[in-house]
Amino acid sequence: MTAVKKKLVVLISGSGSNLQAFIDACANGDLNAQISCVIANKAEAFGLQRAADAGIKTAVVNHKDYDSREAFDTVLAQTIQAHKPDLVILAGFMRILTPAFVNAFAGKLMNIHPSLLPKYTGLNTHQRAIDAGDDFAGVTVHFVTPELDGGPPILQAKVAIDASDDAESLAQKVLQKEHIIYPLATKWFLDGQLTLQGNSVLKDKDLLSKNGLLYQE
Repeated sequence: MTAVKKKLVVLISGSGSNLQAFIDACANGDLNAQISCVIANKAEAFGLQRAADAGIKTAVVNHKDYDSREAFDTVLAQTIQAHKPDLVILAGFMRILTPAFVNAFAGKLMNIHPSLLPKYTGLNTHQRAIDAGDDFAGVTVHFVTPELDGGPPILQAKVAIDASDDAESLAQKVLQKEHIIYPLATKWFLDGQLTLQGNSVLKDKDLLSKNGLLYQE
């Protein structure tokens, strides 16, 4: 008997390339899940078109329509909760979320950040890695906690920084890894292999190291 598909809600702000990775993973059976809704904070986000093309329900909650971060997050949370998701995926969602929002989805809110956390929280991560003379850059899937980019890592992937790399070329190399490890970490969660306990991640009941697992091809 086929297991009941778990429900995802995906939040986006832009093109939705990671969203497309999830659409593909659901379609080809890599994820036993369905995307119940894709929600954007910008009506012009191209990811909404990706969702529509795949027959997925969409919604826009425009942050500019609200006079405070708290008011926006309240409506956003209500929009998400209407779909009763098993997991909420932040896929290029460029908003800093309030603690009240994060706590409402504690243990069921996942993000991907384009650096090897705890290095380079915030923006411009690839240029910062180049400027620092790092040998490697990378990407981290992590649970979301109230601390910005501070939730415990689940899975990381790294790429070598070549002498010819600039921020754009490095971003493209990292993006390829993003599309692999984000659905994989989600699969672990949906299969019951992954939980958040306090500020730590348990995978198959074993505590992950401080920096999560490193994806190896």
